[in-house]
Amino acid sequence: MPQTMPAPPAPLVRRLPRGARAAVTGCAVALLGLLLYAAISGGAAPGGGADSGGAALAAATVVMAAPVAWARRWPSAALAPLLAEAAAAAALGLRAEQVWPLFPVTGLLVAAVAAARSRRAGLCAAFGTVAVQETVLQVDLFRDGGWGRVLAPGFLGLTACLALLVLLSWLTGTYVRQRRAYGEALRAHAAARAVAAERLRVARELHDTVAHGIAVIAIQAGAGSRVIENEPELARGALTAIETTSRETLRGLRTMLDVLRRADPEPEPASAAGAEPFCGLADLGRLVATAADAGVLVDVRHGGERRELAEAVDWSAFRIIQESVTNVVRHANARHCRVTVDWGPHALSVEIVDDGPGRSHTAGPQDAAGPGTGYGIRGMRERAVLLDGDFTAGPRPEGGFRVAARLPLPAVPTTSAEAP
Repeated sequence: MPQTMPAPPAPLVRRLPRGARAAVTGCAVALLGLLLYAAISGGAAPGGGADSGGAALAAATVVMAAPVAWARRWPSAALAPLLAEAAAAAALGLRAEQVWPLFPVTGLLVAAVAAARSRRAGLCAAFGTVAVQETVLQVDLFRDGGWGRVLAPGFLGLTACLALLVLLSWLTGTYVRQRRAYGEALRAHAAARAVAAERLRVARELHDTVAHGIAVIAIQAGAGSRVIENEPELARGALTAIETTSRETLRGLRTMLDVLRRADPEPEPASAAGAEPFCGLADLGRLVATAADAGVLVDVRHGGERRELAEAVDWSAFRIIQESVTNVVRHANARHCRVTVDWGPHALSVEIVDDGPGRSHTAGPQDAAGPGTGYGIRGMRERAVLLDGDFTAGPRPEGGFRVAARLPLPAVPTTSAEAP
């Protein structure tokens, strides 16, 4: 059965404790403020207590760096004021090299916006950042030397580098966003496949359990109604068989309800409290007795060396045999049925043949298996395919109907009795 994909790990910053995240944010704001202070003041330290210019500049740079604190939750809200600060600095006559720390920070925020927001928001952030950075740079160059300096080859290369860095930031953020969306789509697809596979499994189990029980009940009820006047002992036996079969069918329904109530989608053949015990090839005797009560003699033959089976193989082999015998009882109009279980070295082969007229055992909707086939044969084929096995079903040339399945045998681990 398909497995649901595990949820991706949270980003590294989110895995940090709340206090550590606050400390990281504070350090980012302080670092940007320090870089802006150093760039604007030309690296000169404040003049001391009498000189309030240094203190005012330090306070101003901290205020300028404050929007970085919003970057983790609201990257767009952090990007807009930083770009406005760069434009205002250029309008106030500051040179581009005095506000250069804003350039890499705004580039990183473009990546954050592209990763966390829509494609349109990422493009708007990228174009806006390029426009502001290029304007600040070109205004500074024009003030220094006019158009000759603006169009100088060296400064044209610098302009191209700024635009390229923003483009790389946007591509990085877009890549992260697309990877996240792809992972979410994969997890949703895997969850949908798991749900569909579980629904099919429950449908197969309900069909095998209920159809077998109801078929036996219907046959026994018909037989009992015919002999109740003349042979009450036979009628009493039919009623006893009806009671036993109905109890077993009810236990099977309870098992399916328990599976549906569990959050874990994995099939668990093992019994739960009050549920039907696990059925395997060891229960063939009970199946033979039930079929005999319904008027069909089942001859079970074993070949090869019998050994322990994986639960999935044991369960599926029994269900295939059970469904085939049920079809013989319901549809084949046969009196005898032969079940052959061959224990090969690498696969378990089961074959069920009857002596009926050879028409299809099922009367349900048609499927890809051919005319007349329905949910029973379809369910048996699905069981075999899920185990990478082979399945065939159809009339025999000499008469009767044949069902055959080959189920690969995985290695079953054995527990050593020796002490370590």
